[in-house]
Amino acid sequence: MGESPGGTDKKLSGNHKQITQNVKDLLSSAEIENIFENSDYIYMLNQAQGDREILAKRLGISPQQLSYVTQSGAGEGLLFYGNTIIPFIDRFPKDTKLYQLMTTKPEEMIQNE
Repeated sequence: MGESPGGTDKKLSGNHKQITQNVKDLLSSAEIENIFENSDYIYMLNQAQGDREILAKRLGISPQQLSYVTQSGAGEGLLFYGNTIIPFIDRFPKDTKLYQLMTTKPEEMIQNE
């Protein structure tokens, strides 16, 4: 019981995923903050100004890199892996079955019958 959150799972190849709309929510808990600090990677999409400021300080994001999460479109953002920050723009083809299955836009979702 003395292990930090996720400590045992990580040793046993467990995966934790945290999805939030607001970084302030994520970092308001010491336990969640510990998980955040021990994440192998972060997939970051568009961020509100206050959240961008927090993340820029915590993760060392340059102003140029912040442009990828500032009023960015769908499929644009930053991928953090270790000390590497990779900007990305992913234009996934919309005319595919896979896109129809993965989209989170209600107007584009397939009706399951």
